[in-house]
Amino acid sequence: MTTTLNTPDVLARIVAHKRQEVAERRGLQPEKLLERSQYLDAPTLSLRQYLRRPELSGIIAEFKRRSPSKGWINEFAPVERTTLGYMQAGASALSVLTDTEFFGGKNEDLTTARRFNLCPILRKDFVVDAYQLLEARSLGADAVLLIASVLTPQEIRELGRQAQALGLEVLLEVHDKEELDRSLDAAHDAIDLVGVNNRDLRDFSVSLERSLQLVEHLPAGLGRVAESGLRTAQDVATLRRAGFEGFLIGETFMRHGRPERACAALVQQLRELSAAR
Repeated sequence: MTTTLNTPDVLARIVAHKRQEVAERRGLQPEKLLERSQYLDAPTLSLRQYLRRPELSGIIAEFKRRSPSKGWINEFAPVERTTLGYMQAGASALSVLTDTEFFGGKNEDLTTARRFNLCPILRKDFVVDAYQLLEARSLGADAVLLIASVLTPQEIRELGRQAQALGLEVLLEVHDKEELDRSLDAAHDAIDLVGVNNRDLRDFSVSLERSLQLVEHLPAGLGRVAESGLRTAQDVATLRRAGFEGFLIGETFMRHGRPERACAALVQQLRELSAAR
């Protein structure tokens, strides 16, 4: 069963469901089983370093089947073809939604992407428990997302440190300066990248101004990522000039029948903009 939500408390509903889901998953697949994964002994790739490689676009191309507010975006896109196409198009990294109830994803999407791609992969989910960090590593992820609006600063610090101990990089997602300040004050050393989400998950409104207003407050040593609402090469170019290094794009690509071709077109437009300067 899937769920579509339009209410302002969507984020609270997602987190409540996630806590229940984690408890169930831990019972079905305890940590000892996760530790048997071949990926636990494999080295991870640095998302932060790949976003800074000059020959790549900085784009984190996302595989996202559906949205809580809009329903199905692309229910039948094949993971292998789409993610391989993203990387061949010049994306720097991948993001894979693994939440089933609200985003139509599954853990197998990430393991499939891992099997066919040698690049950093961000596991995009709502992390509320350390179990999910070990699970992410066992699936082949290189980085995980921590969302400041659903975690306390203490939780961010503890989960961030545990993720790093597993070899995972941590992308902290914030929506405003208050979230940024309280998170960095408590957990600066447990974070590798900061992402500004231009979509408010409480009401799904979108504005690139969120990123443009916050970029000057992002520490230079951390990777800087703009998330959500990016639709054109000009959007990416504007955010790059402002100081961002990474650009997470999902829905813009996934609404096409061939998401990888939409990614290739945008990357080509970026190159043309760069050459014209």
